[in-house]
Amino acid sequence: MWLSERRAFLTLLAGLPLAACGFAPAYAPDGPAAGLLDRVIVDAPTDKNGFDLVERLEERLGRPEAAAFRISYDIKTDVEGQAITTTNAVTRFRINGSIDFALHDAATDAVLSQGTVSSFTSFSAFGTPVSTVASEADANSRLMRLLADQIVTRLIATSGQWNKE
Repeated sequence: MWLSERRAFLTLLAGLPLAACGFAPAYAPDGPAAGLLDRVIVDAPTDKNGFDLVERLEERLGRPEAAAFRISYDIKTDVEGQAITTTNAVTRFRINGSIDFALHDAATDAVLSQGTVSSFTSFSAFGTPVSTVASEADANSRLMRLLADQIVTRLIATSGQWNKE
């Protein structure tokens, strides 16, 4: 019993620095990202990578009825070989991706925030051609999810500067 009381006390003590620094949840009613959910529309995708990106952004930010903000984006990817056998066959590939994005005011189209996010993922080319194509498609999908999450994180981090709800 004494041990559980001690743990509760230590947990409260560990949270004290956060309370002292003015920490507040981003989505709290008075938080900087309040009102961000269900208020952002994303430009329509033009390819599979764009579809995966938009799907993840809508998953994280919601689908708005009446959008206050709009995200435009430009996706760039390139594939490079990583593992090469002695017969010059590539058995592992790396997909590098970056997205230039901009958050616009939906009413005026003014740019409120912009930036670039980048990451990479890999896939194996060892196996049948069908499994290699499936692995590459999965790697592209994972990359778009990673980049979408980075965009959302960036929007939350900067929302105090542009979100004047």
